[in-house]
Amino acid sequence: MKRTLLDLYGAWILFFHYAKWPIVIGLPILYFDMGYRHNIVMDIVWGYCLWLVLESLWRRYVLRQKCTSKGCDTEKK
Repeated sequence: MKRTLLDLYGAWILFFHYAKWPIVIGLPILYFDMGYRHNIVMDIVWGYCLWLVLESLWRRYVLRQKCTSKGCDTEKK
């Protein structure tokens, strides 16, 4: 059971690592330009992907890591 949960968790991470940008950009285009009806499940997925995008941008540009021979330390911009 534990192995199955780890596999599902890994698949979840991999899926959202590659699908977060198309979902964040594509879903509003589908809703507003193409006339798709709103779906609460896709709205929740879109919110989660938006949170992942903002988190990755925060980690990349605000919290830059400075690694030396003594270890890694976060350097705030």
